[in-house]
Amino acid sequence: VHRRVALGTAATFQHSSLFMRETVLENVLLAALLRSGAGLGGWRKVSARATELARARTLLERVGLPDRHDLAVGALSHGERRQLEVAVALATEPRLLLLDEPSAGMSPAETQRLTELIADLPEEVTVLLIEHDLDMVFELADTVTVMHLGRHLTTGTPDHVRASAEVRRAYLGTTEAAS
Repeated sequence: VHRRVALGTAATFQHSSLFMRETVLENVLLAALLRSGAGLGGWRKVSARATELARARTLLERVGLPDRHDLAVGALSHGERRQLEVAVALATEPRLLLLDEPSAGMSPAETQRLTELIADLPEEVTVLLIEHDLDMVFELADTVTVMHLGRHLTTGTPDHVRASAEVRRAYLGTTEAAS
């Protein structure tokens, strides 16, 4: 993991990989400290740790969790945990962010909040999104690749994919345009 982070890659997974007994802030701070090369031990200037702490708090604000920093992660809702995973990933300052089913198990409101969060990421961050919620995909993606039963169906713009008879046949069982 540390080598992937050093290369500028971060990921969130379909199943949470957070430290459930630690606080929300501690989860983000750990990622920020590891990205800075500080690790958790050793001698460090207090001012350097303060910098990472401030950055962690800023990221929690960015993902919509500014008032949750002292809670144990286990006390968060599923949607809040997904938001926290994005904050942890962003704390590593990725150039490439892989998101595996980020909206799995989320309510429509939580999915919309997450969609807005991803849409607001800096342009310097390339996002690779693996997702079954097509509304989310079409709202976020510039390019969509559709797979079906392990086979590549098509790649193109969201409009191209929406219009694809092959995609409609595979997922809707028809080539008729959906109304």
